[in-house]
Amino acid sequence: MTIFEKITIETLITAPIEKVWDFWNEPKHITQWNAASEDWHTPQASNDLRPGGRLSSRMEAKDGSFGFDFEGTYTDVVPLSVISYTLEDGRTVTITFSSKGNQTLIKESFDAEGTNSIERQQAGWQAILDNFKKYVENNN
Repeated sequence: MTIFEKITIETLITAPIEKVWDFWNEPKHITQWNAASEDWHTPQASNDLRPGGRLSSRMEAKDGSFGFDFEGTYTDVVPLSVISYTLEDGRTVTITFSSKGNQTLIKESFDAEGTNSIERQQAGWQAILDNFKKYVENNN
């Protein structure tokens, strides 16, 4: 059994938890925010949000030079609170959503992979989370 180092990132979004939850989980929104930088995008996403359900998104460089599929299977879903899933390579991800009045705190904890540095992985996932925050706060 492989032991993975955990990485945790977070952000505080000025929006009610119901909106944050919907924007996080609906494919029509996922394709709008799921990128770490302006030169990447997610042209397609699907989400069967239930234990045993699958999540899938295609992330690509906008110039078509590179892309990859991000896929996993949900292990736990507690509406407006917790999402956990296992990626294809066995790594796990847990996201918690906490209501703070008209703000929502998202904490995302995930197993590091062995190819990229911990710092690079943390920066990449944080950039996506920051992009999500910007998307939610700019779309009423």
